[in-house]
Amino acid sequence: MEKGRRIENLTRLERELRDKGYKLVAGVDEAGRGPLAGPVIAAACILPATFNLPDLDDSKKLTEKKRACLAELIKKQAVAYSVASASHLEIDRLNILNASKLAMKRALAGLAVAPDYALIDGRDKLDISLAHQAVIGGDRLCACIAAASILAKVTRDNLMCELHKLYPAYNFDRHKGYPTKSHFEALEKFGPCPLHRRSFSPVKEMVAEQEELA
Repeated sequence: MEKGRRIENLTRLERELRDKGYKLVAGVDEAGRGPLAGPVIAAACILPATFNLPDLDDSKKLTEKKRACLAELIKKQAVAYSVASASHLEIDRLNILNASKLAMKRALAGLAVAPDYALIDGRDKLDISLAHQAVIGGDRLCACIAAASILAKVTRDNLMCELHKLYPAYNFDRHKGYPTKSHFEALEKFGPCPLHRRSFSPVKEMVAEQEELA
């Protein structure tokens, strides 16, 4: 009963939009704004009016195992979903906010079914012609954004585990590039690798120091 009420609350905004004539509502979210290395990943997801995802929630509230399970269920039940990225190089060139927006726009453009409306997690709207709105805390308020948050998080975590094989000294499989103690220790010992974001501290300072010594 409690899960049913929670899902009903999660779908309130989508139901209101459908009542206004927007039948295909896409949720959009990103994962990876805070890490010192790797890309930012965005996902867009259109859920059907009726779905069976009783454990759907903000990805940050779920265990890794639960996220992985839900990601597969979301892919099976979604009307359409898409995952896209902006690289660490684009993050350095554009800044993390604009790179995140770029990844979101790419995710929306990659949907096999065009949405009528989009709900974007956060406070910033996108430079797109599609009718949309930004929803602060959307991953805990809107079902389609929560679904997108899970797809983005699972995709990025899996990618960082693969990238760990290229640069095992940094333990990307454990911290996924976030600024943890072990990550800082690896940076101090080995310096930045090609995946590190040169515009982020302390990587920026390390690169500047290396350039001064060269």
